[in-house]
Amino acid sequence: MSHEGLIEPVRQWLIGQALDEPDITELFGELCSKLAALGIPITRGRLIWQTLHPLFRAERVIWDIGQKAYLDHFRHQDEETEAWLHSPFRFVLHNQLSVLRRRLSGPNETVDFPVLEELKQEGITDYLLLLSAISGHQTTYDAEVVVPRGIFATWATNRPGGFSADDLEALQSIQNILAVTCKTAIQTQISRNIATTYLGERAGANVLNGQIRRGDGQRTSAVVWFSDMRDSTMFAESMPADDYFSMLNAHFEATAAPLVEHGGEVLDFIGDAVLGIFPFEDESGLKDAADRANNALKESLSASKRINSERASAGQQRFNYGVGLNVGEVKFGNIGIPQRLSFSVIGHTVNEVARIESMTKLLQTPVLAGGPLAALSPELWKSVGEHKLEGVLDPVELFAFR
Repeated sequence: MSHEGLIEPVRQWLIGQALDEPDITELFGELCSKLAALGIPITRGRLIWQTLHPLFRAERVIWDIGQKAYLDHFRHQDEETEAWLHSPFRFVLHNQLSVLRRRLSGPNETVDFPVLEELKQEGITDYLLLLSAISGHQTTYDAEVVVPRGIFATWATNRPGGFSADDLEALQSIQNILAVTCKTAIQTQISRNIATTYLGERAGANVLNGQIRRGDGQRTSAVVWFSDMRDSTMFAESMPADDYFSMLNAHFEATAAPLVEHGGEVLDFIGDAVLGIFPFEDESGLKDAADRANNALKESLSASKRINSERASAGQQRFNYGVGLNVGEVKFGNIGIPQRLSFSVIGHTVNEVARIESMTKLLQTPVLAGGPLAALSPELWKSVGEHKLEGVLDPVELFAFR
């Protein structure tokens, strides 16, 4: 029995979803439920696409009948695994196919990929893979193939005899509409990924919400973090480039990563320096922001010992750094020229925290903070006296981390 009349409302529903901003996991889960309700015997569905993310090369939505759909990820290092090298997805890309169908039971059974053997053992009788290529967006899936980026859908059934011809026609008839709908949601998420990766969570959200004109910005109160690697100029001039970049990234793992993990935001990497904030709304949030900064600091110092120990064991150069902490109001927003803007943070608090960090070299201590921050957790800080900071009129009392 043809599904043509029944499938048309599904196509119209997908078009309506494309005009909205759907959650792609919920979208695919609802689509699978609609198809099953129409009598198409799907027991397993997968939606897969490549993304732009620093950790993940691809994402997929997993749906099994009777279960709620959920999102899963493929990490970048997964692309050379045996599972990928012997997958139907790679086969489809290499051979520039848009459809691959495999019967897993009966006289026409073809089980030519490891994943299909697994599905057969689970009782799956028929497997359909569909690909909608996205023109103008090429990607390298592995070292051997450069292809248009696309959106995969796979469908499987455990019904004896597998999919009927009408089932296959219905699933293929919605593939491109599904891909267009998903492309809208995927591009929105990729934009968020890129903005957050390169600008930080707060700045990225502000830019995506329309703050893209020169001068757009806002004020916020924050605990400000500034850390800087020691002897970086010497290392840059004396080390091979790959070794120097490896050291820089190790340094950032010890400084920026704990900052983010404890609720801070990295606003900028300034060469080998890290500028970050722990924002708070009012005085009631100040102590919490200070506690998060202190915890990030403890983790940073611990991480640097561990990472440096690993580097020394591998015969690599150790690194050292200083950290300055301050609290106050900062202004962040768009500066530059209309053709090239930077979302940056400025203000007296930022200038002062950089000067505080520079004093860690003179006083030979890894961490220094201003008095207002130290006063919030006096058990963690000890005074090292008043000192003149460059560009600051009056001497400032500084505190070392105990």
